[in-house]
Amino acid sequence: MASTDEPRAGADIPAGRRESAGRLPGREKDFMITVRGLARRFTVRGQSVEAVKGIDFDVAPGEVVGFLGPNGAGKTTTLRMLTTLLRPTGGTGTVAGCDLLTDPQGVRRRIGCVHQGGATWPESRVAEEIELQARLYGLSRSEARRRGALLAERLDLADLDQRPVKTLSGGQRRRLDIALGLVHEPTLVFLDEPTTGLDPQSRANLWDHVRRLRSEQGTTVFLTTHYLDEADVLCDRILVTDHGTIVAEGTPDGLKARVAGDAITIEVTDQVADAADVAGRLTGATEVSIDGDTVRFRVPRGDVALPELLRTLDGRGITMVSVKVNRPTLDDVFLSLTGRSLRDGDPAPQAREAAHAA
Repeated sequence: MASTDEPRAGADIPAGRRESAGRLPGREKDFMITVRGLARRFTVRGQSVEAVKGIDFDVAPGEVVGFLGPNGAGKTTTLRMLTTLLRPTGGTGTVAGCDLLTDPQGVRRRIGCVHQGGATWPESRVAEEIELQARLYGLSRSEARRRGALLAERLDLADLDQRPVKTLSGGQRRRLDIALGLVHEPTLVFLDEPTTGLDPQSRANLWDHVRRLRSEQGTTVFLTTHYLDEADVLCDRILVTDHGTIVAEGTPDGLKARVAGDAITIEVTDQVADAADVAGRLTGATEVSIDGDTVRFRVPRGDVALPELLRTLDGRGITMVSVKVNRPTLDDVFLSLTGRSLRDGDPAPQAREAAHAA
């Protein structure tokens, strides 16, 4: 939401419309996160490398925003700047009402963070870790225990509260990391790959908890994830980043609408060339291809094209084995915007980003 004509929250904004407008006087109070020209340079083997290239965006109170991009896109560096673990080399920003550059301690007091590879004491028991974290944020002992018990129940830790941290599995430890980041009820939570290592049931439980954070407490959530279904289900808005810049933003449905049409796949017993000819004559059909006995193509709306396709195939005596209609996915969005999928990336930039952001 960085263009100067101030589009509504969730509007789909092409990267070309972004304008680095500098600080917007007074507007920081309207948002939980505001950054303008945020940048970070590293020196690698004597050369300057710009990991984040002057990005602009806002996050409104109560929004759940996904920050997504391929490996090496600048996600980790950006997240570490927003959580004060890494000082920006350019730009300005306010987080939870505090200036990133002049009041990093204020930012830390007001946010919750769940980073990858959380720091816990291996000999401590689960309940002790949660209570200690709550006490560090100023909660009374009774309130710390109440919050700990609530989070333990919601995150499937209740039966583990007396277990030493060192005995937990990877998924159990990840759930503990999440509890530690939420125990003080922050108004803004940063979740870095929150469900990595969790089983499907634990992922679903965490999704429910994120929804409750927003619906019951008005918590703002800023998350990164490699699970596109997670972003689709949880996020009000998604920022797509690549090579240190934000290349697009919008609602999940709005971003998917930018991909040209639905994909239809049909398998036939024979006459595959004739089937491809039928597909190519459908209104708006594009990208027709043949692979063995399978024909793939795109149409603006699969529900409109499918009846005509079936009638024409039947009329020409072509026997169809199967048909699939797939709506565009967020991975299709990434492919169209960046030329690679979310899990692809250049290992070298990713290694640099992780090493220098640490």
